Amino acid sequence: MREGDHVLGRYTRRIATQPHTLIAQADPLCNLACSYCYLPFKIRRNPMSDEVAEAVARSAADFASPGAPIDLVWHAGEPTTLGVPRFGRIIAPFEELRTEGLLRHFMQTNATLIDDRWCEFLAEHEFRIGVSIDGPAALNRHRAAAGGRPAFPLIMKGIDRLRSHGIGFSVIAVVTTESITHPEDLLDFFVSLGCASVGFNIEEQEGVNSARPTPTFEQAVEFWRRTITWTRRNTGLTVREVDRLGGYLRARRTGDGWLSTLIDPIPTISAAGDVVLLSPELADTTAPAYDDFRAGNVLEQSIASMLENARRLKYVDEFLTGLDRCEETCEFFGFCRGAQAGNRYFETGRFDTTETSHCRVSKQALVVALSDTVREEHAA
Repeated sequence: MREGDHVLGRYTRRIATQPHTLIAQADPLCNLACSYCYLPFKIRRNPMSDEVAEAVARSAADFASPGAPIDLVWHAGEPTTLGVPRFGRIIAPFEELRTEGLLRHFMQTNATLIDDRWCEFLAEHEFRIGVSIDGPAALNRHRAAAGGRPAFPLIMKGIDRLRSHGIGFSVIAVVTTESITHPEDLLDFFVSLGCASVGFNIEEQEGVNSARPTPTFEQAVEFWRRTITWTRRNTGLTVREVDRLGGYLRARRTGDGWLSTLIDPIPTISAAGDVVLLSPELADTTAPAYDDFRAGNVLEQSIASMLENARRLKYVDEFLTGLDRCEETCEFFGFCRGAQAGNRYFETGRFDTTETSHCRVSKQALVVALSDTVREEHAA
């Protein structure tokens, strides 16, 4: 076998050749000052140009097909800071794909700027909405507005507007060292919001967030144990991580191909058109040894052509080595499928390492918590 064929086979055994999701940065600017934020340029205004948006739309069309629309997630910065007219211009090139059922818009927002006009716009273009909120006011204090003012009242005002317009939403919550001991308070609060699901991102060292204390493995096990217990007693709220673990266990029972699931390369397009792969958190990160993780720029080539050459990128090759090592050494690999690329880099400075703190608190601790719960029930 030629070396090129070996490298290609190694890549396609792990990573999908076509993405299901694209992440796009309408503007890196964010109007909040969250203490754990990973974005390096969140105070800089640099909106996506019409030319970049048109190039992204052309690339999105390469991946979309009837019955399998491409998901386009507007994230990495606060999209609503642009205002409806400017953001409307950015998404205009995607409208034909959307109306033909070939593309779905998603927006991750802090909701502080959501008003009736935004709601009308989001409904008209069938956006799926994710709101970033960490819990009730006392557990949301790390999400701060300008001058350190609490963002909670502003977020709740935006959520109220979404609800009044009948726009459903999910939630992503960052779990800090303070909130990790209050899972029931968090879950009860999210039920009261009326969101369909919640994803818990246990705080980690990532991007420019490198100095804050993060939850321990033991705290995470207890958090997940109590979360699992809560979900078994309550219905109406899906917890992303528990749902994924349930999906894995069902697949193990039925032989439904979990182990053959390929990693989505998740092309992330910056407002300037630069594309990084595997981890959105790598966008706008300066790393000369890895050419700042750039796979290319949409103004110069299509994302499809970038993916064809992705296996030649130094960080992608290192990541594949890391995945091989994870599979060889880690008992949790069947569920985890390997540590996230961004976490490997931000914790170790490399991609060919194995276990990370993110693995331990978000994947391993979850499995251990379920095992402990089952053991306690059998002993009762």
